[in-house]
Amino acid sequence: MQRRMLAFAAVVAAACLGTGTAQAAEPLNYVALGDSYSAASGVLPSDPGAPPLCLRSARNYPHVLAAASGANLVDVTCGAAETKHYTTAQYPGVPPQVDAVHADTDLVTMTIGGNDSGVFIGAILACGSAGIVTLGHGSPCRDLYGSYFEDTIRTTTYPALVAALRAVRAKAPGAEVAILGYPWLLPPTVGCFTKMPVATGDAPYLRSLQTTLNDAVRRAATTNGATYVDFSTVSEGHDSCQPTGTRWIEPVLQGTNPVVVHPNALGESKMATQTLATLNLT
Repeated sequence: MQRRMLAFAAVVAAACLGTGTAQAAEPLNYVALGDSYSAASGVLPSDPGAPPLCLRSARNYPHVLAAASGANLVDVTCGAAETKHYTTAQYPGVPPQVDAVHADTDLVTMTIGGNDSGVFIGAILACGSAGIVTLGHGSPCRDLYGSYFEDTIRTTTYPALVAALRAVRAKAPGAEVAILGYPWLLPPTVGCFTKMPVATGDAPYLRSLQTTLNDAVRRAATTNGATYVDFSTVSEGHDSCQPTGTRWIEPVLQGTNPVVVHPNALGESKMATQTLATLNLT
């Protein structure tokens, strides 16, 4: 499969440079796994072939990536997925995600881990509720939960990520496997209470939590020989506090997507761009 990826990249490079006689590379067999950040839940139009409960968009980053690379896409991304849904059914009629991965799969991408143990999404909801109670003052979420969320990521989410990646690798030993980090939700220090109802002192608390989650994703990738797609630099300045047209993540209030605190169409497009660049498919 690695030879196939290199051949594909060489053909693209030759075509871009206008040199040599490039023959069409055989399309990659591409399987997209993951949660609502992979499915682009809330972004219209919906994928007509997706189970309704998965809230999958036809404009999610797997579709953008497949269109840009010419890959043959099998998309089983599903909103609210956890790592356990790689090997167990998420809903009736929605089989385990790794069932879509086979020995001839060339490329697998995913965003996963944020729903495990309710930590990431749970922390956002908890901190939002606490921020409303204090009218945006102080750090009520940090004061109440302390290191609980980050401890859970290190002790529970990280080994679950390792197991999920191993399950993928077992089905397709020769595939290129890429796992994406989560783009920034909030600025480094100061939030935006009118858009994201998080208290001033809890904005950096949630930012630290997201750093810990992305580090767990990165370490799990390293352990399994997968590629980590890093958004820590490219998504800076595109968080939910930014205006429409700049932000990649929709805020709780004053947003444009019905599924809040998730990537919009621009964010999904940029996630595809960064993945293509990381995998040298541009």
